[in-house]
Amino acid sequence: MLFSKYTNKTSEESLAELESSLHGLSKKEVSFRQEKYGLNQVKEGGVKVFKIFIKQFKSPFSYLLFIAAAVSFLIGQLIDGLAVLFFVLINVVIGFIQEYRAERSVYLLKNFISEKTRVIRSGKQEFIEKKFLVPGDLVFLEQGDKVGADMRILEAHNFLVDESVLSGESMPLQKTAQALKNQQTEIFRSENIAFEGTLVVSGRAKALVVATGKDAVIGSISKTISEIKRESAYEKNILYFCRLVLKIVVITIGLIFAANILFKGFGVFFEIALFSVALIVSILPEALPAVVTFALSKGALKMAKQKVVVKRLAAIEDLGNIEVLCADKTGTLTQNKLSLEEIVSSDKKKILLYGALSLGAGRNNEKILNPFDLAIYNKVPADIFKKSEKIKIISELPFDSYRMRSSYLAETKPGEKILVVKGAVEAVLQSCSKFSGSFSRSEIKEDAEREGSNGKRILALAFKKVEKNKEEVKASDEKGLTFLGYFVFEDPLKPSAKETIEFAKKLGVQIKIITGDAKETAEFAVRKMGIKVDKETSITGRELEAMLGEDFDDACDRCNVFCRISPDTKYKIIKSLQKKYEVGFLGEGVNDAAALKAANVGIVVEGASDVAREAADVVLLEKNLRVLINGIKDGRMIFSNINKYIKCALASNFGNFYSIAAISVFINFLPMLPVQILLGNILSDFPLISVATDTVDVEELKKPKMYQLQNVLPLIVSLALVSTVFDFVFFAIFYRQQPPVIQTLWFIESILTEILLIFIIRTRGKFWKAKRPGFWLLSLTIIDAIFVVALPFLNMGQTWFHFVAPPFTLLLIVLAEITVYFFVSEFVKLVFFRYWKFSQNK
Repeated sequence: MLFSKYTNKTSEESLAELESSLHGLSKKEVSFRQEKYGLNQVKEGGVKVFKIFIKQFKSPFSYLLFIAAAVSFLIGQLIDGLAVLFFVLINVVIGFIQEYRAERSVYLLKNFISEKTRVIRSGKQEFIEKKFLVPGDLVFLEQGDKVGADMRILEAHNFLVDESVLSGESMPLQKTAQALKNQQTEIFRSENIAFEGTLVVSGRAKALVVATGKDAVIGSISKTISEIKRESAYEKNILYFCRLVLKIVVITIGLIFAANILFKGFGVFFEIALFSVALIVSILPEALPAVVTFALSKGALKMAKQKVVVKRLAAIEDLGNIEVLCADKTGTLTQNKLSLEEIVSSDKKKILLYGALSLGAGRNNEKILNPFDLAIYNKVPADIFKKSEKIKIISELPFDSYRMRSSYLAETKPGEKILVVKGAVEAVLQSCSKFSGSFSRSEIKEDAEREGSNGKRILALAFKKVEKNKEEVKASDEKGLTFLGYFVFEDPLKPSAKETIEFAKKLGVQIKIITGDAKETAEFAVRKMGIKVDKETSITGRELEAMLGEDFDDACDRCNVFCRISPDTKYKIIKSLQKKYEVGFLGEGVNDAAALKAANVGIVVEGASDVAREAADVVLLEKNLRVLINGIKDGRMIFSNINKYIKCALASNFGNFYSIAAISVFINFLPMLPVQILLGNILSDFPLISVATDTVDVEELKKPKMYQLQNVLPLIVSLALVSTVFDFVFFAIFYRQQPPVIQTLWFIESILTEILLIFIIRTRGKFWKAKRPGFWLLSLTIIDAIFVVALPFLNMGQTWFHFVAPPFTLLLIVLAEITVYFFVSEFVKLVFFRYWKFSQNK
């Protein structure tokens, strides 16, 4: 292990070993080392083409088709058997192309998400992608970062790292910059090494890269860390639905097979067996995997262009299913550009001086990430800032969501040290026993509430002198402080905030704001956004934590604004809401990780901490709630189009299935040959696959849970019955014709009725008032219809599929019957949705 030889070396020795310095590497040296060591990444396998191809054969649909082919060969139907195998190949090719495109899409989408880290090169700080790190680079690490390479720590301030990904140790470990007495080869004993893939829990550090890529510990592990793959709720729903359909079909086929043998004898065993297998294949929506995969991959690429990147394709449907979206307002609905509006203190010079102590980064032209610090930095006069440069920070406790404050131990001059604490007003006041000037505890609270009610944000500051031999600050030191004053900030709303909230309401998505802000501040901003806020719909973390059971659940359901919420409570809110809703959670910090994992869809922004991004399903490339709401809309469009295919395929297939199966018992020939059934299956799916590109009515974008498959099963059954009735009408009209003529005409009728059914089912309203169909759906439908009518007149149709050219008058009768079928089916649909809508509103 390369890291081990640096464990017992000092910082200076480690820098010398790697021929680096505190100024970092030069650009020329970086280029040389990138050629020598390669990129800092373990090579990925990419898209496995052969594996995807073989996978297409591993499905019940393919197995049934192979059985059908085998039966054909056994009874001497060579052409029929070859035709069946041809259909297997078509299904495999379609499935392969779509799944390959999806896998390729996901592989390419990773390029949208870049993990960056802060380094020193040629004496200047810059942000680079982690894959460009080289041994000898100097890196800054802070809370929430995922370590990008194996590194020797040079400086550490309250630096804790979670190494569970490597060692299995659940507790975070304190890291040090000191050289160890002996060289260590074991991970958990290497206290001055930060390993690639581990997570920074708290504090900050400066570290030296010692190993990258395959030379890092994680690079030497044969199986790299993989994400937990969640199964989409929609995937489960489809799988359950398909299994139910298969059970019904197999039982029905068993009865029909037995009836045929009973009435016609064992002489037709093989013929009926082939016919039965073909019927089973005809009823199953075998193009469903291709439709789903195509819709999701197309949707993923579209979302990526709109700055929404999905880490797993199934998350698109889950995104569309969101009924409640929990989010912090900062940055998503506000501009996250705090400006310091006012300083309230009896000694404004002192509070600015102490407020500037944590701004050491600014003195070196580094980027200040904390918006409060940046706002203070922009207001600190040059003379005060110069004075703050002479004050040395010895130790610090970074801000965290539990304590709601940060602390700094500083040496103001030799032999004199102070402790400075800044944070939320209530958190700082708890630690204060003295007040400078004319401040009083009650006045401060009143002032903070007043400013908060006006949408302002408050950062309080207190201090105390400490003994001169103190070297480290602890949470227990935060007591007996003197309250010095507070800063007043403002974070304006984004221009699109109110419009975004209105759009979410139209989609039926509830927005719940979960924030660390004071109640008054949050309520003011949320009210401006157009979200209802009053005493009943706003609550603090402390109030919520005092509740149990149903009271807690009722509060979570009722409230729109949650203030001063801790990470644990955030997690509990998500779990509570999931009892009634599909919940999305938008977060970005380490403290959001548990809530992100718990939510049905975890969403982060690109600049989120690594641990948060690791737990998420969706990454927003722009920190704007409008981007996410558009993603929800796109998810619902995809959800709607996939459902169109399922409803159409099952309604038409069930209708034809039951009529063919029933009529086969009472006539002395097969109503449709197996090869014709299988061809019809392919041709009916041909335009249906393009339904993934179809337009969607506005009504389809509302309340997706109400339109799940089980809810529209009565519609599917109703339309299937209409199809069955018209099949019997067909036989009543043509039963005197020769079997080949009947088989040909029924083939035409079956395919054309299924094509027309697409235009009935694609909307809940009147078909002529629906949005115009997508280009590909309309084009492929026209091509398919022309081919179906022309095929019996072609030599290929007559030779391969045993069709005959039907008389023109009979063809016109079929077309007339199809027209009547269309309007009857449209009427049944309109009646169903009128009654269904009424029943849903009762």
